[in-house]
Amino acid sequence: MKTATTMDVTIMGREFRVTCPDEEREDLLQAVAYLDKKMREIRDSGKVLGSERVAIMAALNIAHELLATRKRGGFDMEEFKRRIVHMQVALDAVMPEQDKLF
Repeated sequence: MKTATTMDVTIMGREFRVTCPDEEREDLLQAVAYLDKKMREIRDSGKVLGSERVAIMAALNIAHELLATRKRGGFDMEEFKRRIVHMQVALDAVMPEQDKLF
């Protein structure tokens, strides 16, 4: 049986508590760092306002990168699945907080 760890991660200065299997902890931290970097790049461009819109644009950019990688033949399905799960966890943690803003 896989054991899971609850940990706090920070995305764009906001802290989120997520749970992941112990053996995927490093993958989650890499996904968080990557998502944080992409979201900060989009926010800092000044062209997109609002955390939810920034998150959606980051998701679109990451999906585009994935499809471009797939076309070049450098696609690792298992890595893709892990990253999607980690991004989903991060987005699920962010979205309830957005509801409080409106």
